[in-house]
Amino acid sequence: MSSSSDSCNSRHFSWLMKSCFPDPHHHLHLHHPQPCSTAAPTTTCTATTISSLPDDLLLECLARASHSSLPSLPFVCRRWAHLLDSKDFHSLRRHHNLLHFTLFSVSIHNSTLFTASHRLDFDSSWRVSSFLPSDDAVTQHGSLHSLFSHSRVAAIGRKIYIIGRTAMLRCDTWTGTLVPKPGMLVQRKKFAVGVLGGKIYVAGGCSRSAEVEEYDPLENLWRVVSHAPRRRYGCVGAAVDGLFYVIGGLRIGNSGNEWLSLSSWAAGAEAVHLYASSMDVYDVAARSWLRSRSVPGGGCVVAACAAGGHVYVLSSHAVELSFWRFNGIRNSSSFGEWCRIKSPPLPAQVRLDSSVRFCCIGVGEKVVLIQVMGCIDDLLRRSGRNERGLKEGLVLIYDCTAGEWSRGADLPEVIRRAACVCVEC
Repeated sequence: MSSSSDSCNSRHFSWLMKSCFPDPHHHLHLHHPQPCSTAAPTTTCTATTISSLPDDLLLECLARASHSSLPSLPFVCRRWAHLLDSKDFHSLRRHHNLLHFTLFSVSIHNSTLFTASHRLDFDSSWRVSSFLPSDDAVTQHGSLHSLFSHSRVAAIGRKIYIIGRTAMLRCDTWTGTLVPKPGMLVQRKKFAVGVLGGKIYVAGGCSRSAEVEEYDPLENLWRVVSHAPRRRYGCVGAAVDGLFYVIGGLRIGNSGNEWLSLSSWAAGAEAVHLYASSMDVYDVAARSWLRSRSVPGGGCVVAACAAGGHVYVLSSHAVELSFWRFNGIRNSSSFGEWCRIKSPPLPAQVRLDSSVRFCCIGVGEKVVLIQVMGCIDDLLRRSGRNERGLKEGLVLIYDCTAGEWSRGADLPEVIRRAACVCVEC
């Protein structure tokens, strides 16, 4: 964008955006004031444009814009784009009840990123969109699929961060743009991620390091903030009330050894150290670790998320699933207490084996569970042994208040191997 974009351009925009550009004839009225009424001849009419408003008043105006007009607003001028990216704008939208929890499923095919969005309280189906990377992203990353095939996702405001082993992309859900961002300092795979205070935290997924990293979008910088008490692989993350939870996963091999494959572990490899039913708790503000917790009943944690001040954990017991709620509100008298709640009602054809995995996402006061296929299912599909009537993309919704499950709209077929996240926009 040229330097002229520092001021607003009125072409091709609505009357609201045009008002950002001062009236070229406005000075004539200033030199020749006209009475506003015969009753008050000394009162003059002065025109005020949006561009002349201070930031706080301009934010009040922008915060009331309709959701459909939001994608075009950042292109009006740099000042608007800066204000729309601010925390104050997000807070005002929430204050006016104009923010909506939207579920996004992200899938990458070759060099194109596909998303499917769904508002539980509004949409009856998913809306599929494609996001083409910028030229810089293509030049820097090449094939997106190879770098982000095992990515995790995190959302801050309207933006989704797709975090791969050595690279990261920021997806703007308003403008449909993909922008490359710096990758993590430590290469990871199947790691835990959480968002607290507008920053992203990652842990696990590496056999050689226990470092916990923090990404600050304002500084566009990753930094190491701590070292986890355990090195976990295949773990999941959740964040609530200033705490980052690193849950489940496993460690294979003695200290200094490489991680073994899941197939080797399933075959009975030696020196297997499971952390499958425990979680480590990191206090972001204090930069310290709290006492580790164990999920009651054992089993292997296969999905987890935070919603309504609680951490929800889905555990697999080979032939059945259990669903647990952990009180994560620190000033509550019941902080740290577990409660077993109603398990998800999976259809009979969904078999609990290594070909099925789950995504668990907190969406306001609800928990959404999405069933997707794992890597092993590719082998079955190629060998022609996957005729089990199993359809990918099953969506189940748990109402945290009512304590009941319901069936949601299935994930679109174009979305495969999805990473899912809730965006408040």
